[in-house]
Amino acid sequence: MQAWKIILLFSAAFFGGTAVFLFKGDNHKTLKLVLSFSGAYLFGITVLHLIPDAYHENDSFVGVFILLGFLFQIVLEQFSDGIEHGHMHKPTGGHYVFPLGIIVSLCLHAFLEGMPLAQGYQNQLVFGIALHHIPAAFALGTVFLANKQSKNSTIFYIGLFAIMAPAGYFFSYALSSGGIGNLQHYFNRIMGVVIGIFLHISTTILFESSDGHKFNVRKMVAVLLGVGVALIGFVSEL
Repeated sequence: MQAWKIILLFSAAFFGGTAVFLFKGDNHKTLKLVLSFSGAYLFGITVLHLIPDAYHENDSFVGVFILLGFLFQIVLEQFSDGIEHGHMHKPTGGHYVFPLGIIVSLCLHAFLEGMPLAQGYQNQLVFGIALHHIPAAFALGTVFLANKQSKNSTIFYIGLFAIMAPAGYFFSYALSSGGIGNLQHYFNRIMGVVIGIFLHISTTILFESSDGHKFNVRKMVAVLLGVGVALIGFVSEL
């Protein structure tokens, strides 16, 4: 994989997370729009690119792994509090803790997403991962600050999260380069897990109601733009 893709994956998460030091207040309207755009883009590339590619080798078990990925994401969110799709939960009652469950589940989530990149999946997957890691990293930084963690500690764990997707790629690439059997099914099934994760995250973002269940024009525009960009990428490859 080209170096720029590794740099993009790391930079999107790292700078998305450290941006928490620049923006104050609880109402991050711009972040919500980025979240809506990224959710729509993720859904678009999953339907248009990732699912067809995963079934290209006629592996009938891919659907099973898509379901496993979807369910696995539900389990992860029991520990991460939904931070993967931008949720930011403040501690209640003045009880501050180190968010161990959140950082472990988020890092595992990012590591798995990076693994299929070793098979040479297209740029859309790289952009999709990078884009949805921006609000996730920002939410992670917010959780650390809300739990009174130091600035240095917050930056360190944001950096740890940022290297997980590249680490997943390098780990998977090392396995495939080691001549460990035929890994074509291995990559397709890992891709199935990632598809399940993407489907859960993107649909959760898209189906979340606005405050008061009011129609939000800006969110709709962001969603249409996200789907539109995914469609443009799809048409350009025909």
